[in-house]
Amino acid sequence: MSARKLIAALGACALLATGCGGSAPMGAAGAAAGRDEGPVKIGALHPVSGSNAVDGQQMRRGAQMAVDAINAAGGIKSLGGRKVELVTGDTQGKADIGQSEAQRLISAGAVGLVGTYQSAVSTNVAVVAERNRVPFVADVTASDAIYAHGYKYVFRVQPGSKVIATAAAQYLQQVSQQAGKPVEKVAFLHEQSDFGSGAAEAFTAAAEQLGIEVGPNISYDAASVSDLTAQVTQVKASGADVLAVAGYYRDSLLAAKAIASVKPDLDAVWGVSNGAFDQPKFVTDAGDLGALYFSTNYHYDATNPQTVALREQYQRTFGDPMRTGAVLSYDAVQVIAQAVEKAASTDPEKVRDAIAAAQVAPLTVGAGPIEFASNGDNRNAMAVLMQIQDGQVKQVYPPEKAESRPEYQVTWRP
Repeated sequence: MSARKLIAALGACALLATGCGGSAPMGAAGAAAGRDEGPVKIGALHPVSGSNAVDGQQMRRGAQMAVDAINAAGGIKSLGGRKVELVTGDTQGKADIGQSEAQRLISAGAVGLVGTYQSAVSTNVAVVAERNRVPFVADVTASDAIYAHGYKYVFRVQPGSKVIATAAAQYLQQVSQQAGKPVEKVAFLHEQSDFGSGAAEAFTAAAEQLGIEVGPNISYDAASVSDLTAQVTQVKASGADVLAVAGYYRDSLLAAKAIASVKPDLDAVWGVSNGAFDQPKFVTDAGDLGALYFSTNYHYDATNPQTVALREQYQRTFGDPMRTGAVLSYDAVQVIAQAVEKAASTDPEKVRDAIAAAQVAPLTVGAGPIEFASNGDNRNAMAVLMQIQDGQVKQVYPPEKAESRPEYQVTWRP
């Protein structure tokens, strides 16, 4: 069964009033009692082991920093200053484990969940949240399929796959035209789950409407791939002038190494929801990249003093640059905590209603406060174009969000 059919099947099951088993979720009474006393528990589900453990650990730390900030400011004031506690689960990057960990955290009394970094995992967590009537605020989850099922307890902070991919096509056309080298043909390399496939489909639709040819479309298994030389060789043979890439960190780094080896004649490598190309660590790991690499994605707001201060604190504490995923986790925890404050309650259904009416100032790039449309999407989430310039990731487009100007079609080649 495909992932999307699984979403539909599980979603229909979740929306039944008594759940698929015909009874209330296990542990519901105990969880309800546990929420009424002690710290207010917020669950964090991320892959802190497995191939995406670096990102998962970053996001867990970002969530914990949000909890620490809330507690330092006096806790949940409407509940008499009750402290907040982050209860955590390791998804290992596996959908079934994410599902069981979500149920465990809810049974332990979590008033809401954040996570999960991988869309396939978030698909299952969303079903658990809906069945238990406990809000799930996705920090990093690109797949739009989750938000097409009428769920009432599932929200998302970041822009979705279609928003990012459409912006990626538009930004590519505009930036290449301004450089005097309009893009003609784009090859697309992507991991094969709903995340990568959805990004490729949305980008292709938007690009073709703009008169840009897209092909070949090449997929791979991010969990098992160890080399992408053959795929990049196919790109080189296609004559594409731009290569778009939608993948996670490890596999996108493999793509960069293959590009350096195969040396296709490209004007740009264009990340679409890419998990690597806007990361400082990628610049170090990939070596000399010139100005070939762009990335259209969600991003921490480099122009926001609060964001700058948070990232400086993270660097001092952990000795590592804070990635955007960790900032989104911080934002997601703030959404739940502010909803608990507004509801003056740990009843997940009241917290859910407060989230639905929320207006939370984000530390990531947006067109306004975090506020949710009826399907759970953040209606003010937006994508920004970044480029690696002189060894640093810079916001370059659109102009109102730019730190510097884009440098497209430079003479450097790998």
